[in-house]
Amino acid sequence: MTQTLPIQTSTATSALVVARDMSLAVAEGLLVGVKDEAEARGVLLAAAVVDRGGNLVASMRMDHAQLGAGSLAQDKAVTAVSFGFPTAAWHDSSAPGGPDWGLAHTLGGRAIVFPGGVPVFASSEIVGGLGVSGAASEVDEACARAAVEAVGLSVAGVDLS
Repeated sequence: MTQTLPIQTSTATSALVVARDMSLAVAEGLLVGVKDEAEARGVLLAAAVVDRGGNLVASMRMDHAQLGAGSLAQDKAVTAVSFGFPTAAWHDSSAPGGPDWGLAHTLGGRAIVFPGGVPVFASSEIVGGLGVSGAASEVDEACARAAVEAVGLSVAGVDLS
């Protein structure tokens, strides 16, 4: 018995999704941006950059930054790319009784619902996530945003329609 595929093999290639993704060069630029902003603010941070699938591309922890900051930065990056919004978006709504209560238990327990993780967009296309940790969460996020801007990308998709 021969099974008919919903798409012909000859057209399958043209039906594939083509998407830009995080590169090591851009990830390294983001890490430099975080380090520069952290130094300007006098804080010690860790940062992690993930690709559009949540896979780690690059990370760093400044000398003497908190040991736990590295894993928390990676979880912030994964959360941001997974949902396409800064992790700060759920700070209030995920509180007990809020409409997003329980969100912190998603992504295998890795979801972060406080500031410090931002999605990285090239125009309207998400290409990865950046997570920063080690200072007050608002400072973490400010450093992440500054790094994204420094490489010429954004933390929000641009509607080009």
